[in-house]
Amino acid sequence: MDLQTQLEELKTSTLAQLKEMTGNHSKELQDLRVAVLGKKGSLTDLLKGLKDLSNDLKPVVGKQVNEVRDILTSAFEEQVKIVEAAKIQAQLESESIDVTLPGRAVKTGYRHVLTQTSEEIEDIFLGMGFQIVDGFEVEKDYYNFERMNLPKDHPARDMQDTFYITEEILMRTHTSPVQARTMDQHDFSKGSLKMISPGRVFRRDTDDATHSHQFHQIEGLVVGKNVSMGDLKGTLEMIIKKMFGEERQIRLRPSYFPFTEPSVEVDVSCFKCGGEGCNVCKKTGWIEILGAGMVHPRVLEMSGIDSTQYSGFAFGLGQERIAMLRYGINDIRGFYQGDVRFSEQFK
Repeated sequence: MDLQTQLEELKTSTLAQLKEMTGNHSKELQDLRVAVLGKKGSLTDLLKGLKDLSNDLKPVVGKQVNEVRDILTSAFEEQVKIVEAAKIQAQLESESIDVTLPGRAVKTGYRHVLTQTSEEIEDIFLGMGFQIVDGFEVEKDYYNFERMNLPKDHPARDMQDTFYITEEILMRTHTSPVQARTMDQHDFSKGSLKMISPGRVFRRDTDDATHSHQFHQIEGLVVGKNVSMGDLKGTLEMIIKKMFGEERQIRLRPSYFPFTEPSVEVDVSCFKCGGEGCNVCKKTGWIEILGAGMVHPRVLEMSGIDSTQYSGFAFGLGQERIAMLRYGINDIRGFYQGDVRFSEQFK
């Protein structure tokens, strides 16, 4: 039998075997493919006979070999699809599906408690006419410290030790740099500046139940003509009542911040004991909630603002602290550990 006839018979017999295979013949299909088209298969064996042909027949038979290979390759690929489809159909027919069963609820995600707290605070300020301004987490030392009245040799820098990328580039320790940049750009001839700057900040703290090397802040700033400490107190009272209830009271205690003068610590009457004294407020009746003060004239002047004509107040609060007080959370690390059991409490 000549080589051309053998090629034709191989093609015919292989195609006939393929037609007989169904969904139960996956292994047989693979075995047949290897036996026919594999490196040691029938077609390879026939190719060895090419060397014995005359020079006139070699291109003719070579072309036939390629055609047979292409036909069989396509046939195997098609049969694989047929076998797989038959297998799936057999599974469907063998399995019983009760279409009357109720559907399964799809579990959906929800906003993190810190995101919820931030959005709630932002909504309060938007209702008061403030604008929300975002800024850079990687900042210049100039904007982070010097523009906040903290020159390079100022001892108060130690309280905000942070992560330095270079000597002049760092991870911001507060969102105050956003305020400095915004004051530089604001046109006061068109009105006062009222803004908040929320975001993540970084400090080289040892992580424990109440401290973290990263946390979130919302800082507020109002600059205009005739802005007074009374405006600051009224603004803070509204924020506290919206966040903790209308019955809450605040008190201002003298403090020190390089970027405000005068500066105050702001306390809120304890929401657990109502001011009588308990373990939450350490028997004082008050809980420290944020820091604030009138913008230091030097900070205004560094933005080119005439401090004899304009004044302002600023404040800063932490979303983690607000959330911990509102929900009785006693470990700040719970916000960042990704424990679903923790997060699901605040749906």
